[in-house]
Amino acid sequence: MPARNPLARARRILERAFAALLAVFALLALIVTLLWRDRVELDDVPLSPAPGDIAAGEGVTVTWFGVTTLLFDDGETQILIDGFVSRPGLFNVVLDRPVASDVASINRFLNQYEVRRLAVIIPVHSHFDHAMDIGAVANRTGASIVGSDSSAMIARGAGVPDDQIIVVNDDAEFTFGNFTVRLLSMPHAPIGWGGSVPLAGTIDAPLSPPAPVSAYRDGGGFAVVISHPTGTALVLGSAGISATALADLHVDTVFLGVGLLESLGRDYSERYWQAAVTATGATTVIPVHFDDYTRPFGDIRLAPKLLDDFAETARTLREMRQQWDRDARIYLPEFGVPMPLQSAPPPDA
Repeated sequence: MPARNPLARARRILERAFAALLAVFALLALIVTLLWRDRVELDDVPLSPAPGDIAAGEGVTVTWFGVTTLLFDDGETQILIDGFVSRPGLFNVVLDRPVASDVASINRFLNQYEVRRLAVIIPVHSHFDHAMDIGAVANRTGASIVGSDSSAMIARGAGVPDDQIIVVNDDAEFTFGNFTVRLLSMPHAPIGWGGSVPLAGTIDAPLSPPAPVSAYRDGGGFAVVISHPTGTALVLGSAGISATALADLHVDTVFLGVGLLESLGRDYSERYWQAAVTATGATTVIPVHFDDYTRPFGDIRLAPKLLDDFAETARTLREMRQQWDRDARIYLPEFGVPMPLQSAPPPDA
């Protein structure tokens, strides 16, 4: 019997190993795909839609455009929180590819929603899903940008003139028309690996697009209090907690950032609720930052359950409301539908 060729034998072993490796990768890809598609539908979230469809000029309206982008409008003055329109897409985010503002989408947004009286843009912090488009929006509207040093670097990188940029390093207060705006220093929620803040750090030079999403560092953040004779709102762009920052604060409505809140545990969620809702006496709670920010602008879908189960978060919010704040109502915002800043509480939500 002739001796086997050792090279042929080694080749067969490598071919089998390679085939087995491909099979493993294919199985993993299938599992990841199935998990990524496993999402709760918005209709299955146990929250009632926010009262809405209020026309401009009928009191103060607040319109949600996904993530934490909120447009406040009293018919004379408009205030924009964040303004994240471009939505780079899943692969650009995962692969950390250079991205730039989508000018056409921003122009459509400004035109369709009549953003023509914009006084100021306020990014709650400098991650790309909050601050990426602030420069492009400011350049098209002439609005001021109020935020951290890092947000100022994003604006400068987009060519916004310095006289439109206001840097805030601590708590501050401003007046825009009949609105009074307070910025209160607030940490980002510790939703990163091991309880860290994702993309921590600062942006220390003008950030010129295109730039990878990892270049948009947190830069320090703010809770934003927007007061008007009609009512007062608190905007929390992430689930960061600072009970002292919100001490002695009374508001009517809280826009409650809840992204990955469930991952922080029930004890953290309770402390967050008590600081943001119970202590402030808020009677209306509207969750924000619960949607998949890699989807196109206007395509509101929840994140995969693998990452964040918003339906479970909503149930937790309802339980905490029932325990501590039965007079408060929790509503689900609808994309592009104006909501009244303050209204008489309807039946239980």
